[in-house]
Order: sequence, then structure tokens, then C-alpha cells
Amino acid sequence: MSAKRDYYEILGINKDAGKDEIKKSYRKLALKYHPDRNPDNKESESKFKEASEAAEVLLNDEKRTRYDQFGHAGVEGQAGGFGGFGANGFGDLGDIFGDIFGDILGGGRRGGTRGRTRARMGDDLQMGINISFEDAVFGSEKSISVARQVNCTSCHGSGGEKGAQPVTCDVCRGHGEVRRQQGFFTMATTCPKCHGNGQIINNPCRKCGGDGRIRKKVNLSVKIPSGIDTGQRLKLSGEGDAGLFGGPSGDLYVVVEVKTHEFFGRDEFDLYCVVPVTFSQAALGAEIEVPTIRGRVQVKIHQGTQSGKKMRLKGKGITRLGSYGIGDQIIKIHVETPTDLNAEQRELLKQLSAYDQTMSNPMGRGFFDKVKNLFQ
Repeated sequence: MSAKRDYYEILGINKDAGKDEIKKSYRKLALKYHPDRNPDNKESESKFKEASEAAEVLLNDEKRTRYDQFGHAGVEGQAGGFGGFGANGFGDLGDIFGDIFGDILGGGRRGGTRGRTRARMGDDLQMGINISFEDAVFGSEKSISVARQVNCTSCHGSGGEKGAQPVTCDVCRGHGEVRRQQGFFTMATTCPKCHGNGQIINNPCRKCGGDGRIRKKVNLSVKIPSGIDTGQRLKLSGEGDAGLFGGPSGDLYVVVEVKTHEFFGRDEFDLYCVVPVTFSQAALGAEIEVPTIRGRVQVKIHQGTQSGKKMRLKGKGITRLGSYGIGDQIIKIHVETPTDLNAEQRELLKQLSAYDQTMSNPMGRGFFDKVKNLFQ
């Protein structure tokens, strides 16, 4: 995948631009590249999504701060780091979308419909993906398949057969709701004919039934950033369900599940493992070869090393997601007791045992001192 362009460059603004300037620039690009104005034009669709993503980040103070500090890594691949379009479906772009889609669908906001537009944002989707431990450490690119709503190829998302255009609903007169008087109160309910759209299609598309969308399985590529962990989500902007009647597509959230490793464990960005050494290596000291996720390294075992001792290998862990630096690898020494001894080995150990009381055994000496004092 090609490297992402700078968000400020995409919108053609300076880094000190205010929100009004960001919105103005985004509206201009959205009108130019919207898929409804450029049907079957993948390049325009890509530029529309690119501009939407840039505006979404730069209009959010928290995301903009992270982006200014860390670049794309600061707003990608973090749990909860991809906030979407907020509770109202459009977030910081909400006051722009109404004007944009009104213009695209013909003439902007007209007084007879009280500014209503049939355009609706598509639903967000979520799916899971299982990746290997190595993929989580080093990053990778994966192909996924998702069933989603896409624009109908017959009516190009309009919902009308052979280009039929929507007309004002004759029940609600374009308001999207009907009002009934009950005593002193006026009750407003969603129009039962247009379902709140304010417009209807008298000649609906036979392929999609007037919805403007059909369900289709599509293949996508998702970039797995190095350092990701189980439970974190990746957001693919605009890869959810297609919007209704020219509305923007929803987003696709990919929830990551990392498979366990047979040798390494993980604690945030540190790796840990247990390394066995022989009794003689621990007692006399030795240099041993230890595996890391990036290859083997030589580690010095000091004379008299005790079982359970932990050693830290700097920079041999996992890349810190959305930040700088790499974690460490922590190895825990396990002194093995030999089994299945032959006669010669047993004899050598018996000779060694004769010196047990004269050798320095730190834990044993302290233990028996405590026991002695306990019964005095």
C-alpha cells in the first residue's frame, strides 16, 4: 500500500488553519469528487474518502493534536482511536453534509422541504480478524472479505428505475412527518409513506426495490500496524455500508485477535520467555544463545545465577503502537535438575554432594538460619 498523504496537503490548507477554513476546503473537495457526481470513477471515490478522512481528523481537537505530534501513526490502530462520525452520525462534518448532498441531488435546500434531504449515511460494520503473533509484532497486510451494501449498479444509487427522480411526498408535503391535533397538543410522527425522507420514488428500481443499494461481498486489504494487540480495532474509513441516496458510506471496524506464541508471552510492548540453563552453567557462569523475536543473541549468565532470576534485553520487544520506541524482552532463568542419570553421572553428583555444606548456597543458608531462630 502506498504511504498516506499529509492531511493538510490533501485539504490544501496550512497547519494553523481554523475549523471554518477546514470545513470550507472539505466542502469544495467533497462536491468535486463525490461518487454521485463521478459515477464509476474509482479515482474520484478514493479522493472523496481521502478528503473525508482528513477533515474528520483535523476537525477533532484530540485527533488533530495526536496527528500533529505523531503523524498518521497517532490516529491509526489504537483501541478507540478511530472515533468515527460521532453520535449524530456525522460528527464534526455534520453541518457540511446537508449542504453538500442537497447540492449534489439538485439545487440545494429548497423551502418546500424545510431543508430535508433523502441522503443518509450508511451503517458502520464490524468484523473480526485472527492474525499471527509475528504479524502483530512486525505488521502486515491482510486480505479480508466482507458482505456490505453497495450502490445499485442499475440505478446508480438513486433508487429510481431508468433514472426516475424522487418527488415530494404527497402525504407529508416534503416535511417527513405528519402532525395531528389532540386537544391542546400537536403530535408529530414520522410520515408512514416516505418514512421521514420527505420524498418518494413512484417508479422504483426493479433491481434494488428503490433502496438504491444491493448487498455484495467485496474483498478489501487491511494494513496491520506493528504493535497491535488483541481487542484493538482498525478503522477502514468509508468501507462500511454505502449511504442511502448519495449519503456517505459508513466505516468498517476490524477487531483484532492475536494468536498465542509457543515460546513468547506479551505484556503490552514487552516480550517475556523462560530460558533453561544447566546446573553447571548457573554455578560456573556461561554464555548462552537466547532466541528473540528478531533473531538469536548471546547472553552472559553470571556465576552463581539463581533459578528465577530475570534479565532484561533492551529493545528486543514490540514496537510501541502510535508512539516511538520498542519494548524489551525479559528472560526468566530456569535452572534445570537433571533426570535419567547414568551410573557415571550419579557417582559424580554423589562426590559433589559431599561438598554441599561447605559451598555457598545463598538461599539455603538464609533458610536454615531462619528455621534455627524460629525454634530457639
